[in-house]
Amino acid sequence: MSSSSQDQAFQGTSLEGKVIVVTGGFGVLGSALGQQLRAQGARIALLDRADPATAGIVNDQTILALGGVDLTSVESATAALKQTAEHFGRIDGLVNVAGGFAWETVEGGSLATWDHLYQMNLRTAVVASQAVLEHLFAAQAGRIVNVSAQASLKAGMGMGAYAASKAGVARLTEALAEELKDRHITVNAVLPSIIDTPTNRKDMPDADCSRWVSPVQLAAVIAFLLSDAAQAVTGACLPVSGRV
Repeated sequence: MSSSSQDQAFQGTSLEGKVIVVTGGFGVLGSALGQQLRAQGARIALLDRADPATAGIVNDQTILALGGVDLTSVESATAALKQTAEHFGRIDGLVNVAGGFAWETVEGGSLATWDHLYQMNLRTAVVASQAVLEHLFAAQAGRIVNVSAQASLKAGMGMGAYAASKAGVARLTEALAEELKDRHITVNAVLPSIIDTPTNRKDMPDADCSRWVSPVQLAAVIAFLLSDAAQAVTGACLPVSGRV
C-alpha cells in the first residue's frame, strides 16, 4: 500500500464531526463507547432510562445525555432522536447497546422472562432503528451498529430466552442491511462473548475475567464499524470473543 493510501485508510477511521446516538448510554458499555467516540472526534447523544445526574454525565458541546427515554416506546424514541437532531443539526449513526440478561431454564422458567428479554434486547433495537432512519436518510448516509451476542449462535443451558432475543437482533441486522444497502446506510452487529463488567465479575467470581472482552475493546470494534473505513461492510455479525 502506498503512503498516500495508508494515510487515507487511517483518516477513514476518524469520526470527526459525526453525530452518533448510543442507546443504553449510561451503562458500562455505553459509557466506554461514548468515551471512545468522543476521543475520535464524534459528537454523541447518550439515551437511557436512567437520570443523567445519577450517571455523573454533564452535557457540553460534544455530548447530549437524555434520560427517561423508554426505547420500547415509539413515541419516546422518536422524541429523543428528534431532540438529538435539533441539538446537533444531524444524526450520522446509531448504536443499539440497550439490553439486558437473565439466566433461566425453560423447565423452571416463565414466559414473562422471554417477553421481558424480547422487549429489552430486540424491541428496543427495532424501535430505535425505525426512529433514526429519517435522520440517516436526511444525512444521505449513515451507520447502524447493533449489539447482539455470541449466544445468538449457540445457546447454553439457561440461555434460551436471552439467546433467542439476541438471535433476533442478528436477524434484524441482516434484514435491515439488505433493505438499506442501496441507500448508503450500513447495518452491522457485534457478537461479544462475556463482557468484563462489575456485574459479570460478581456473578462469576471464580471465572478468569482476563479472557473476557473489555468494554474498551468492544467499543473500538464498534467505532470502526461506524467509520468511513467500514463503508464496504454491511450485514455482518462480527464475533468479538476475547479468549473465551
